[in-house]
Amino acid sequence: MAEGSRAGRTAEVAAKLAVLRAACAAHGLGGVRLRGVDWFSWATAGGSSVVLLTGEVGVAEILVTPTGAWVLTNEIEVARLGAEEVPSGLSLWAARWDDPSPAAAFVVEQAGGRPVASDRPEEGEVALPPALPGARWSLTPEEVARYRILGHDAAAAVTDVLAAAEPGWSGHQLAGAVARALWERGIHPALTLVGDERRLPQHRHPTAAAEPIGRLAMLVVCGRRAGLYANLTRFVAFRPLSTEERELHAATVSVEAAALRASVPGADLGSVYAAVVEAYADAGHPGAERDHHQGGPCGYLSRDALALPGGPEVIVERNALAWNPSLPGAKVEDTVITSTGGGIEVLTADPRWPSAPGPLLPRPAVLDRS
Repeated sequence: MAEGSRAGRTAEVAAKLAVLRAACAAHGLGGVRLRGVDWFSWATAGGSSVVLLTGEVGVAEILVTPTGAWVLTNEIEVARLGAEEVPSGLSLWAARWDDPSPAAAFVVEQAGGRPVASDRPEEGEVALPPALPGARWSLTPEEVARYRILGHDAAAAVTDVLAAAEPGWSGHQLAGAVARALWERGIHPALTLVGDERRLPQHRHPTAAAEPIGRLAMLVVCGRRAGLYANLTRFVAFRPLSTEERELHAATVSVEAAALRASVPGADLGSVYAAVVEAYADAGHPGAERDHHQGGPCGYLSRDALALPGGPEVIVERNALAWNPSLPGAKVEDTVITSTGGGIEVLTADPRWPSAPGPLLPRPAVLDRS
């Protein structure tokens, strides 16, 4: 994170600290302790505590009390975090890397004997108040602006790679190429799935394999930058699609359209799931929802929640979503954002990628390189 951009996020950090302090006041808390890399990025307006890419907790955490706000870390990381990741509004506190006891004592002291809530509660701590996850789902205008750039860059990386791919490439080679393209744009390749021609109809989560991708392949990417996740799926074909393959792809688009229509602020995930179930049946694939999860809200996680029958989680304004209906050998997925009027903005769009009309909005087509 460049110094200029850190300075520009001071107001965003202040607004988030106000949200956390309001939760302290409403629930009689002495503080809120945020350990996850997702919450760290949210509270720091795009900073990162990540060293190990797959870690759910990083090398620093956040402590907010009614009167103070700190990044708690160790002496190895404190200088780098202060120079590169932590914007104004948060103080840095560090202890030796090999002794966690001073941090625990500092939290107790600052909480003044009152309870401490955490996203990952340890002994003596309580869970976060339910309002806080909902507050994180409703993205600020600044977060939306960062998300738009991330979505564009992630989609461009996928376009570049699939435009260059060849049928003889292995799944590992394709996954490595897109990982490189993402890293070149400062995006962590948190997930790369490659469905090669043989395995694509068999597995909904095809991890990259050593065998050639063949004449039809799927590439799935979850890319993280500034804490936010861009999720998208694209297909490339080196032969004409069969009638059945075209019908399967069209069916997934119709199911996604039903999910997007139902994704209005105030709707719960259970109602979206019900719309998906009905859409699969209408498309001639009753029960297909049981073969793969259908996606859900995202943002500072690749999925904040999955849509389930009766799911109570409520979609909010400026909520990022990634629905991913699928059928054997077919899938559609983009990261989108909701608006008050019920509109949907696609964040992971690249104008170079071919599109086809959909029931609700244009959707990505299979890249025809036959």
